[in-house]
Amino acid sequence: MDPQRSPLLEVKGNIELKRPLIKAPSQLPLSGSRLKRRPDQMEDGLEPEKKRTRGLGATTKITTSHPRVPSLTTVPQTQGQTTAQKVSKKTGPRCSTAIATGLKNQKPVPAVPVQKSGRGKKPSKRPAWDLKGQLCDLNAELKRCRERTQTLDQENQQLQDQLRDAQQQVKALGTERTTLEGHLAKVQAQAEQGQQELKNLRACVLELEERLSTQEGLVQELQKKQVELQEERRGLMSQLEEKERRLQTSEAALSSSQAEVASLRQETVAQAALLTEREERLHGLEMERRRLHNQLQELKGNIRVFCRVRPVLPGEPTPPPGLLLFPSGPGGPSDPPTRLSLSRSDERRGTLSGAPAPPTRHDFSFDRVFPPGSGQDEVFEEIAMLVQSALDGYPVCIFAYGQTGSGKTFTMEGGPGGDPQLEGLIPRALRHLFSVAQELSGQGWTYSFVASYVEIYNETVRDLLATGTRKGQGGECEIRRAGPGSEELTVTNARYVPVSCEKEVDALLHLARQNRAVARTAQNERSSRSHSVFQLQISGEHSSRGLQCGAPLSLVDLAGSERLDPGLALGPGERERLRETQAINSSLSTLGLVIMALSNKESHVPYRNSKLTYLLQNSLGGSAKMLMFVNISPLEENVSESLNSLRFASKVNQCVIGTAQANRK
Repeated sequence: MDPQRSPLLEVKGNIELKRPLIKAPSQLPLSGSRLKRRPDQMEDGLEPEKKRTRGLGATTKITTSHPRVPSLTTVPQTQGQTTAQKVSKKTGPRCSTAIATGLKNQKPVPAVPVQKSGRGKKPSKRPAWDLKGQLCDLNAELKRCRERTQTLDQENQQLQDQLRDAQQQVKALGTERTTLEGHLAKVQAQAEQGQQELKNLRACVLELEERLSTQEGLVQELQKKQVELQEERRGLMSQLEEKERRLQTSEAALSSSQAEVASLRQETVAQAALLTEREERLHGLEMERRRLHNQLQELKGNIRVFCRVRPVLPGEPTPPPGLLLFPSGPGGPSDPPTRLSLSRSDERRGTLSGAPAPPTRHDFSFDRVFPPGSGQDEVFEEIAMLVQSALDGYPVCIFAYGQTGSGKTFTMEGGPGGDPQLEGLIPRALRHLFSVAQELSGQGWTYSFVASYVEIYNETVRDLLATGTRKGQGGECEIRRAGPGSEELTVTNARYVPVSCEKEVDALLHLARQNRAVARTAQNERSSRSHSVFQLQISGEHSSRGLQCGAPLSLVDLAGSERLDPGLALGPGERERLRETQAINSSLSTLGLVIMALSNKESHVPYRNSKLTYLLQNSLGGSAKMLMFVNISPLEENVSESLNSLRFASKVNQCVIGTAQANRK
């Protein structure tokens, strides 16, 4: 028997597989066609076929050749073992053990061996005619089957008795199992509760141990701090004793200092009164400085003209000697030059002898003449005081006039590359204004600066500071008054940018250079074909005294003043240059007419005849200070245009405008 199979399962298997035995009456093949079979067929039908299967219990199956004889089967013990195993799984280990013990105490029923028919050897086949012998064999076989049936009935009865006993034991064990399971559940619940309590107690113990270690660390730290505090206390006690000694000394010095403080307070009051008096005097001196500064500018002339001759550039021919001369001033060579002599030879003129006529000399006198070697710093030094007048509330306007390529843009904006030595009047003037405004802030003055940069091209105003989609939309800009009854002029749709440092000014100049209209002419590869006007609106306030002042500073780079050649053949590109030149010369002529009208004190001044003069109306009148740079070329081929520029500048220099008045409130 397999030790892993339960006896109870064996019993249950035997019960389930138990079947009643069916005893069939023996039928003899005596009639019909059965008697006519051949001898070999008779022998095959009489030979029994036997099979036996061996396992845990023995199962024997006997089958005869007669089709109506039923098979007799013993109850296999292996099925009883399987049933016992199933019962043991349901009733638990204790029940399985009890059933197994009961089955072991019973004696197993011996299996009845299947007897082979005849002798040990295979019986010989009877002949077909020996019917009596065949009948005898069948009767013997039937007798053996009946004996086997009786044996199986006895065994079945014994197994039924065993099954009843086992069922009773299973029922009793099931009741006991239910009781034990309830008790086991209670014990398990108590065990789980005990484990949880134990776990909680362990956690509490760990927490208490951590707190204990922390408290011990704190105690040690506090002990160290206590020792340190004791040391510090001893040091503080010694310092306290020292402080007490010093306090006694200080009290003694304090008593003497109080008397000194009283005298100092009296002196402070006197100093405050003196300071107020000096502030008043300083303010009076500042106002006197402004008055004297303005008077000095008026003595120099409200309309001044400077002449600047640019140097010969690389690649240009050297002018002949004597073409331009700079005579010394009244004080000798140390005085700055104020006169200029231009020699011009006319090949069409000649003497009676046929020799060429001597060159004609033209002398001009201006407020200041700058030879080709003059630097940008020297030029600005001469106009620095005039620029400062804008901070005092006087409108200031500075022009750069001359033919194309004479150095007007270089004078106003400077050269490329960002070289500080080549900076023009615009960046230098704004740096000077920022510096002076910072100095005057110590006297209570506060200044603000707002810059704009426009160009007048073919009598159309365009914003040079436009960015993005507004670039090139200069036709939308118009000159208008700031408000009803206001004398201030503004340009609509133009950017007015507050500035406070040099970097902001440099960014505006860089943007304006990119937007300005230029073209190629016979005199210059990139000629400025428009008038550019940089205006800085200055506003000053002295809040403590309630003083305000404001004035514009206008720095104008005029377009080239060259005349038209009547014999020039005009192509498609030259027609556009012709229109530009006509507009430029028209505006320059209007500028000369406005200056002459102001000089002659005429009742009507034609400001509106040109966009340029209309925009600069407030910077050209009697309350303004004006300076014109006439720029000329040193080349002999440009003598004609240089002579025309010098003649125009001489007429402007002869004009006298009334006394300027500051715009104060």
